[in-house]
Amino acid sequence: MSKLLQIKTSLFANQGHSSQLADAFIAAWQVSHPDAEIVTRDFAVDPVPHLDGAGFQAFLTQPEQRTPEQQAKVAYSDALIEELKAADMLVIGLPMYNLGVPSMLKSYFDHIARAGITFRYTETGPQGLLAGKKAYILATRGGRYAGTAFDTQTDYVRNFLGFIGIADVEFVYAEGLNMGDESRAAGLNAAHDELARITA
Repeated sequence: MSKLLQIKTSLFANQGHSSQLADAFIAAWQVSHPDAEIVTRDFAVDPVPHLDGAGFQAFLTQPEQRTPEQQAKVAYSDALIEELKAADMLVIGLPMYNLGVPSMLKSYFDHIARAGITFRYTETGPQGLLAGKKAYILATRGGRYAGTAFDTQTDYVRNFLGFIGIADVEFVYAEGLNMGDESRAAGLNAAHDELARITA
């Protein structure tokens, strides 16, 4: 049985366009995978704390030397990592905020980037340890940025996922959503058409 991890990063939970596109993808995907297990992590409902110095130091401290507070921080990170490890597919709803990714997605990435657990350094450079997974990114933008210097998301997300071993990453874009009703409809229709192609 396959397992899919959905991550909603919108501030507006299920009301966000990125969350709705991700939900549409999963509904279509489940038609051909009715026995799949779906796990959803919604940052608007369950926020990911920003990684601070104390948290990072907890990662570096040997398990037998950790304080209870440090162990709690590590346990939170471990739970996020185990959830991702268990998934065969990752689906991220990704709105663009101020030309970047939502801050809690960056926080999530900071919590799951653990040397020796999700990646390791070798003589030839870093090696991701979570290979064999597929990721779909449902990216929504108020303007039209794909393929321009203003698109800071695509390379960042693709590079980070590749860094931890998830190299098979596909983006679906819904752009121009804040450029009038006609533009919004066209952007969403194009994204849904792409989702239909992917899940056919």
